[in-house]
Amino acid sequence: MPAGHDDSEGVVIARVRAGDTEAYAQLVRSHTGVALRAAVAFGAGADAEDVVQSAFFKAYQALGRFRDGAPFRPWLLRIVMNETRNTVRSAGRARAVAGRDACSRGVDPVIPDSADPAAAALARERGTLLTAALEELSEEQRQVVTCRYLLEMDEAETAQALGWPRGTVKSRLNRALRKLERRLGGQLGPERDGRDGRDERKEGGRGARNDGRR
Repeated sequence: MPAGHDDSEGVVIARVRAGDTEAYAQLVRSHTGVALRAAVAFGAGADAEDVVQSAFFKAYQALGRFRDGAPFRPWLLRIVMNETRNTVRSAGRARAVAGRDACSRGVDPVIPDSADPAAAALARERGTLLTAALEELSEEQRQVVTCRYLLEMDEAETAQALGWPRGTVKSRLNRALRKLERRLGGQLGPERDGRDGRDERKEGGRGARNDGRR
């Protein structure tokens, strides 16, 4: 089951719709972390907290249009991305670059204390290289890579968050990863193979047939 969505979440959302302020606070607490990570990753920089606050307010206003039974996290992150895009555009390209530089600090993978120091250092180095390499991608390619790898969303969540068909997510991700692999010398290979393999097993190979039509 995707993170951020379980049977109790629907109950919490129903309570929020009924005007329960504590239920709304619970929903905010559950998703603030990933919302902040998304805002930073997409370029909000120092405005990330303001972006997230605005996104939660807009999500609350739009909750009546939220589809019952759908996962809340990707729906919320789509609002966060839209708010971030508006913030970045109003501040100009310089702020966008500064915000994405902050991505290497704001969305570092969680490395357990017990991890091998050499492995931890390698993970940090690869994160920094990835952040720099993302600058060479188109906006759409950065979005899909950020969702799938930095925010650890699965293919279905990514499609919902970005508002794209799943086939578009897969094709843009593949093109982005090919560019990143050329830039990074194949250092993303294992992660790409593992994640794509899991998705194709879930889909029963359907995604591969979609690619064949492209």
